[in-house]
Amino acid sequence: MDSSAGLLTKLWSFISFLPFFFLLFILGITKATLIGPIAFAIMLVGNSSVIIGLWTAHVVWTYYCVARTKRFGLAFKVVVLICLPLPLLLCPVLGIVGSILGGIGYGFFAPLFATFEAVGENFKDKIYHCCIDGSWSTIKTSCTVVEDVTDFCFHSYFSYMDELRENLPPQEKPFDIRLSLLPCCLLVTLVGVPLDVVLITSIAIWKSPYMLFRGWKRLLEDLIGRKGPFLETECVPFAGLAIILWPLAVIGAVLAATIFSIFLGLYSGVVVHQEDSTQMGFAYIVSVVSLFDEYVNDLLFLREGSCLPRSY
Repeated sequence: MDSSAGLLTKLWSFISFLPFFFLLFILGITKATLIGPIAFAIMLVGNSSVIIGLWTAHVVWTYYCVARTKRFGLAFKVVVLICLPLPLLLCPVLGIVGSILGGIGYGFFAPLFATFEAVGENFKDKIYHCCIDGSWSTIKTSCTVVEDVTDFCFHSYFSYMDELRENLPPQEKPFDIRLSLLPCCLLVTLVGVPLDVVLITSIAIWKSPYMLFRGWKRLLEDLIGRKGPFLETECVPFAGLAIILWPLAVIGAVLAATIFSIFLGLYSGVVVHQEDSTQMGFAYIVSVVSLFDEYVNDLLFLREGSCLPRSY
């Protein structure tokens, strides 16, 4: 009898929470619709102007510092100078794309989250803060982001390049590579990048439904039972928001796995050079996929280990 009454109490608490949540959600979406485009425009126009405006200076100064540095050996310096056009061309593209995604994400979610935060116990006039919070602060923070990007492009980047030109301490040797291993490094990298990207992305996509439904299950259990992060009444509105936004977190995890797999594949060439062994490079390509699968299994509380082979 007591258990039935407790269940009904929790169920009623959950049902009565829904209108309150949807009211806050609609208000947050409205604020995000009004403030988001302004924050997006500030970040996109400001960051893009700085990145494009200083790109030529960055290219010239980067080549000059790499050519003059004594921290690199001759062979490694030549390889870096040959390979520099690719990252120098990608950097402004990635910076602009990052500004677009950051402007959209921050401009939308900051007012939305601020609306839910305003119902906390630290706020007295909750209705006022629900309507106002996240508006001007989002615009100010967007301007701060542009200032930080400007500071990095104008000052920090050139300081890093200046440090590269500093003389080596007497006990240090310049970093260099063995040209005899370069073809093997390139071969393993050309095999490792596409293979790791395909396999790791496939694992992430295959196990994304587990992450989605296990996350929803845990959030609903915490919401109905008032456990975990939703123990306090003020935190309950975030439960509904977390449930709605959880699919975006899953998509973000899959995209992050895909991006991260590129760098894992590139590192296979470093393994070949460090270990002086092409076989170790190919073994790394296989092992890193197995390790990723094992890590995902542990994260999602699936079976221990991995069914994929692991070479040592």
